[in-house]
Amino acid sequence: MLPSFIVSYLVAVAATPIAIRIATRTGFLDRPVGYKAHAAATPYLGGAAVLAGFLAGALIYGAFGESDLTPIFVGAAILWLVGTIDDRLLLGPRVRVLAVALAAAILWQGDLGWTLFANDLANLAVTVLWVLGIVNAFNLMDNLDGAAATVAGASAAGIALLAAYEGPEVVTALGVAVCGACAGFLHFNLTRPARIFMGDGGSMLLGFLVAALAMAVWRLNGMAGTAFLPAILLVGVPIFDMTMVIVSRLRRGAPVYKGGRDHTTHRLLPMIGSTWGVALTLGLVQGALSLAAISLMDASKNAMLAGAGVAFLLGLATIALLESAPFRPRSGAALAGDKRVPAPLPHQPSIAPPSQSLERASMSTPRRDEATSGSSMPETGPAP
Repeated sequence: MLPSFIVSYLVAVAATPIAIRIATRTGFLDRPVGYKAHAAATPYLGGAAVLAGFLAGALIYGAFGESDLTPIFVGAAILWLVGTIDDRLLLGPRVRVLAVALAAAILWQGDLGWTLFANDLANLAVTVLWVLGIVNAFNLMDNLDGAAATVAGASAAGIALLAAYEGPEVVTALGVAVCGACAGFLHFNLTRPARIFMGDGGSMLLGFLVAALAMAVWRLNGMAGTAFLPAILLVGVPIFDMTMVIVSRLRRGAPVYKGGRDHTTHRLLPMIGSTWGVALTLGLVQGALSLAAISLMDASKNAMLAGAGVAFLLGLATIALLESAPFRPRSGAALAGDKRVPAPLPHQPSIAPPSQSLERASMSTPRRDEATSGSSMPETGPAP
């Protein structure tokens, strides 16, 4: 599997500067206007480099010859394309939701979706909701340089380890390829300032790949239905972040559908003091959750249920901690949707609130939150 990682990494490292040049020459830039806080116009198209790295790693292993996995490549191409167009043209949330639903349906039709029930429609619905939720969660994680790519790499590493232990081997190779592509991209995204942003073309792509590969391990290995519970831990950090934001905004009476500096990254940054430190912390936490998921896969049904219950309680306790005074978002600028967010000091990293155009979607739909790759459309008004 090492060749898949090395090839993915090297191709992503080689492709990212090309993406930077293309974005610069075509004006495909995230410009610091309105609420944007980064210092200079920054190229998009990081997702193209990640896709190139992933496909190269898959190719070197020979995964394109595996017809069972064709739906993953088709869905990845669709969501990269839709996300990239959205970065440029600001597609509405309905288009994005339909694209993700289509990609999920392709997975289900190709026998790579969840089969938790006897009813096919119920299984299709669970598959679509799973993919929508994970894509949305990674979209929300793209709110600080390095965060989404690091967490996606950690999730993919957990999936690769699980597939190496449970099978099939080809899923291990694809998980490793995702890791390599993310590592190559981080060389340019975790610089100060960032040389390129992932964009929705990257966050939607990574969210889909992680969601699809998690189901592929489960489906192709023929795991029991209760294995769905530890599988959630493979994407525990993005799910936790999305849940915490919902809870926090509902508690404050702030609009759930607007952006704000109230994510896990924003709460950790003042304490840790650097973007790479926050990204590393989130990656390590996701790595620990992935190892917990692997340890539970061969456990009894009761052990799985107990493990899921413990994880749920720990998640609630962590939300309570992050909602306490030392971590709680400040009033005013920190509230979701408030456009009075001040620009960061020179020594601080750039974190920008999101476009309202995609915050109108429900929390179960993919959307752009306060990602550095967000659009430049201004908010229509402050949150209450």
